[in-house]
Amino acid sequence: QVHLVESGGGLVQAGGSLRLSCAASGRSLGSHNMGWFRQAPGKDREFVGCITWSGDGPYYTDSVKGRFTISREYAKNSVYLQMNSLKPEDTAVYYCAAGDRLYYHYSNRDGYEYWGQGTQVTVSS
Repeated sequence: QVHLVESGGGLVQAGGSLRLSCAASGRSLGSHNMGWFRQAPGKDREFVGCITWSGDGPYYTDSVKGRFTISREYAKNSVYLQMNSLKPEDTAVYYCAAGDRLYYHYSNRDGYEYWGQGTQVTVSS
C-alpha cells in the first residue's frame, strides 16, 4: 500500500510563494506518474500539473504555467510543487497523486490510484 503525505500549505498574501512537498512511502513510485490536483470550495478537483514516470514534462494546466514548477526526487520518493506569484484564485486544497494507469491522459484523475490527504493553500488579496 502506498501512503502519500503532503506538507507546506498555509496562508500567504497575493504575489507570495509556497512550496508543497509530497512524500511517498510503502513502495517505490519510480514507475508512476506524479501529479498535483486542487479543489476549491464548490468546485471539482482539477489538474494542476504532473511529471511522468519517465521524467517527461512537467506538464501544467494553463492557469499556472509560468508560476508553478513541479520537480521530482526519485531517491526520496518525493515530488514538489513550487508556487510563485500566487493569486487568490489559487486558493484550494492541494492533493498529491500517484498513478501507473498510463492508458489515461496524465491530466485525468482516473489515472491516479494513490492520493494524499490534501493540504490547504489560502491566498489573501
